[in-house]
Formats: sequence, structure tokens, C-alpha cells
Amino acid sequence: MLSVLHQLFSTVITTPEIAEEYKLPLPEWVIVIPVKNKLLQKELSLLVDKGEASAIAMAQETENQYLITDDLEARKLSAKLGLSVIGTLGVLLRAKQEGHIDLIKPFLEQIKQTNFRMAYDLYQTVLKKAGESN
Repeated sequence: MLSVLHQLFSTVITTPEIAEEYKLPLPEWVIVIPVKNKLLQKELSLLVDKGEASAIAMAQETENQYLITDDLEARKLSAKLGLSVIGTLGVLLRAKQEGHIDLIKPFLEQIKQTNFRMAYDLYQTVLKKAGESN
């Protein structure tokens, strides 16, 4: 999935909190920057988890194309704050539309093997939008 992100976005900015949650070394095109507005981050952490709070606070501080999150509460909060949000499935659809990947289905099958929750209807909708439904 990281390679797909790199194809879509030449640089990805993240926070130390998210880098810590990821637990693996990040490629050089993922830039880790601490949030400057710690008060905002603390306030947001009352509404969403600390990683999501740091991402939303960072998005408020930087010019960004998208805030990438799959967390429903973080997505709702980000929308209220006027941030552009995209999730994993949106990233995959965009990658397919731009010709970076040929098929979404193998990625969806990989995702299903993780703790990512995806309703069957959503799975079918994504495949349909990607032109991969039967």
C-alpha cells in the first residue's frame, strides 16, 4: 500500500504519533513532522485517538491535498473542519483511475486479511466503481 501512496503523492507528511503506531521504518518520501499547535492536538485527542488527533492538527497547519484516514470519527471531525479527507479505498480507486494499479480487487483481498472492517456492500461498491464487478 505504501508504494501506491508514493505513486499518488510524491511526499506524504505524517506525525511522530502515527509513525510510532506504524511501528515499521518509513521510506524517505514519508516526512515525519511534529505538530506545532499542541493545544489543538490535545483538544482533538478528546474527540479521536492520539494518532488521528495529531494528523488532523497537522492537516490544519500545512497545505495538504488530503488527510488520509479510515477512522469514521476522524473523518467526520475533519469534514467539519473543512479538510479534504480520503481513505484507503479512495486511495485505491484514485490509483486505479490514474493508471498506477491495474486491479483493486487484490488489494481489497489483502485488506480483508487485516483488522480493517469493510462491509460487503462497500466492497461491492468499490469494485463496481473500479469497473471490476461481475
